Amino acid sequence: MIRGSLVAVGLLISAAALAQGTPAQQGAAQALRPAIVYDLGGKFDKSFNEGVHMGAEKFKKETGVEYRDFEPQTDAQREQALRRFARDGHSPIIAVGFSQESALKKVAAEFPSLRFAIIDSVVPLPNVRSITFKEHEGSYLVGVLAAMASKTGKVGFVGGMDIPLIRKFACGYVQGVKAVKKDAEVFQNMTGTTGAAWNDPVKGGELARSQIDRGADVIYHAAGGTGIGVLRAAADAGKLGIGVDSNQNGLHPGKVLTSMLKRVDVATYTAFAQARDQDWGGHQVLGLKEDGVGWADDEHNKPLITQDMRDAVAKATADIKSGAVKVHDYMADQRCPV
Repeated sequence: MIRGSLVAVGLLISAAALAQGTPAQQGAAQALRPAIVYDLGGKFDKSFNEGVHMGAEKFKKETGVEYRDFEPQTDAQREQALRRFARDGHSPIIAVGFSQESALKKVAAEFPSLRFAIIDSVVPLPNVRSITFKEHEGSYLVGVLAAMASKTGKVGFVGGMDIPLIRKFACGYVQGVKAVKKDAEVFQNMTGTTGAAWNDPVKGGELARSQIDRGADVIYHAAGGTGIGVLRAAADAGKLGIGVDSNQNGLHPGKVLTSMLKRVDVATYTAFAQARDQDWGGHQVLGLKEDGVGWADDEHNKPLITQDMRDAVAKATADIKSGAVKVHDYMADQRCPV
């Protein structure tokens, strides 16, 4: 269930709202032609890209506004797709992933009258909305849960591409684990150094099994499609996985402790909904306070989450929101303190 301030903004733009208003507003609504260029891994990766897809589908269902999308297979196709959508008059155009930063800078500058958005990077142009998240805050919460669920005192993390953004997930996770068990051991592996690292479930499974062999009984992934292999390996071994971005609890019910929710679905929905507004650009940073990150709690993991765990996460959430707990941001300072 989507809650919070971000959603409240998004839900203001409903099918009824688009159908009413002044003639000028109606014209703007009719002219809305959203498009999406996904990151490598595809829109059905059960994680990051799929979250964006879900937000777009929700907007389409509620408003009747169609959108176009494209799944690039190579780096070069990103810029080609962005430019093609722009030439066809699509707006807003959402570029999914930090890897599209350079391509978007070029295309957005060429089409200043169109609106663009980028997720996970910052492009300082007046017609670009930059959307980033405090992934470290959500990762801290699932770290708390991992430490409390672990019987061995050893947990794991499998990242996708070895970049500062994914180290940001890992650092927040370690901090959450250590807040519960100071002497806990956290194994960390990255899948690779190229875009292929996001879509290698076989390698993800191998890394997870290696950590399990060393004693890890809870493994968190931030690896896109590669993480499907991590969750499967953990479930097959009778251990617990932790999903990311989208709610992945249902992939292996009773074997996924939780999922760190990165609300790219809400960000996408809200971007589409607000595309008619004059104040479009700027940088949005979405953390716990903005309901931009969180943890998945549903029927699939209910038997795994004790009341003590719920209480601990609730306290951690409140402490982070109030500033009583500071979660280290690896992107700002690439020295994880734990």
